Amino acid sequence: MNYEHIHELFKKNNGILEAKQAVELGIDNKVLQRMVEKGYIERIGRGLYLDANYMEDEYVVAQYRCRKGIFSHETALFFHDLSDRTPFQLMMTIPAGYNTRLLKETDKYKFFYCKQDYYEIAITQGKTAHGNQIKMYDKERTICDCIRKKNKLDADMVVMSVKKYMKEPGSDFAKLLKYAEIFNIREQVKQYMEVLA
Repeated sequence: MNYEHIHELFKKNNGILEAKQAVELGIDNKVLQRMVEKGYIERIGRGLYLDANYMEDEYVVAQYRCRKGIFSHETALFFHDLSDRTPFQLMMTIPAGYNTRLLKETDKYKFFYCKQDYYEIAITQGKTAHGNQIKMYDKERTICDCIRKKNKLDADMVVMSVKKYMKEPGSDFAKLLKYAEIFNIREQVKQYMEVLA
């Protein structure tokens, strides 16, 4: 298999290829190692490679490295345009009991655990600045998550984001209250709505 063909596979995959995907496609690991030595691709994580013609997209890499991670809290606020602050730490929600090597990288990532029943509620797709698809929670779920965990977040940022959400055309207050009911924070959310509306 020639390098051109392998570059095509990277292209189809937004510049990223996992070693296990390569094996499934019949590409020997030694070929990937040679490509790294020649500078065609770079190894950006364990079993994870990036085409040298692409910029590394930290959000996509994070979801490759933590399969069950859903972008949430301050990171989701940023993607929903409810905060203009680029996330200092990438915040993700994972199911309770799930383990990831990224848990140790506390300077770069912040994780929130969630019961399996709640974990899949309101997952949506977002787009990074590089045009790659990522999984995150929708606006209403994000607002609920931020209100629930405001003591572990930047409190001023939470207030500003909720205020922005309240004033945004198309905000779905019925959905917000439905999620608030599920997460048992209906009264808190109503208080925010009354004070900030």
